Amino acid sequence: MTAIRLFGFPTDINSSFERGAAGGPAAIRAALWSDRGNMASELGPEIGIDIAFADDGDLPLTERTAEDDAAIRRHVAMLCEDGEVPLALGGDHAVTFPLVEAAAACFGPVTILHVDAHPDLYDDFGGNPRSHASPFARICEAGHAKRLVQVGIRTLNRHCRDQAARFGVDIVPMAGFVPQAVPILDGPLYISVDLDGIDPSEAPGVAHPEPGGLTVRELIAVLHKQTAPIVGADIVEHHPGRDVGGVTAILGAKLVRELAALIDRNGPYRN
Repeated sequence: MTAIRLFGFPTDINSSFERGAAGGPAAIRAALWSDRGNMASELGPEIGIDIAFADDGDLPLTERTAEDDAAIRRHVAMLCEDGEVPLALGGDHAVTFPLVEAAAACFGPVTILHVDAHPDLYDDFGGNPRSHASPFARICEAGHAKRLVQVGIRTLNRHCRDQAARFGVDIVPMAGFVPQAVPILDGPLYISVDLDGIDPSEAPGVAHPEPGGLTVRELIAVLHKQTAPIVGADIVEHHPGRDVGGVTAILGAKLVRELAALIDRNGPYRN
């Protein structure tokens, strides 16, 4: 049984448009532990009964990026040493860079499944190379990704197309999308889910809603088909101030259950 550790990053200092994602971890956690639902996943196993799972709360971040990156790396390194898998709640998408950096330090370059409306490949955005619009540029530059597959992308401008070509990124087109178009990836696998990858009709609580996105059912199908050992995952960019009836937080909680069950089912990675 693989032990999974949930923790949150209440930071949005690297958001490019509007802050608010710092409230995401608390909102998703409240939905996860609410009596509104239960701990079962669609794969069958239940958190706390069949799945070894602990909620570590939020890391005490400072919103000084270099210090926070170091704190995130230390936390993930500790989990790696103990053979546990990190499942992180953002916060803005900038936090994925130190998460993947720490995973690669432990396991070597990782395969990444990235779900998002945006490719987050800017060389920098607004003069900030650590912007939440840039983490995958930083990851690829550093050699932390042996393969990057992006799903849900529907805002690809010329600069990001050039960046995707530069880094050899595999982008699964949204036009005519079917889950079968997403490849089954090799391990070690890291999964990053930006909630704006889902259509805003199902996930309105994000700062950068983009029509024409994935349905929840399509996303779950994409996740469930992955069979490789997962060494880390994150769910980021929930903006509670833009949510409607808490539905995006509830979706975030569902994705915690589904990712935890997938991590448990796929088992530990062996170097």
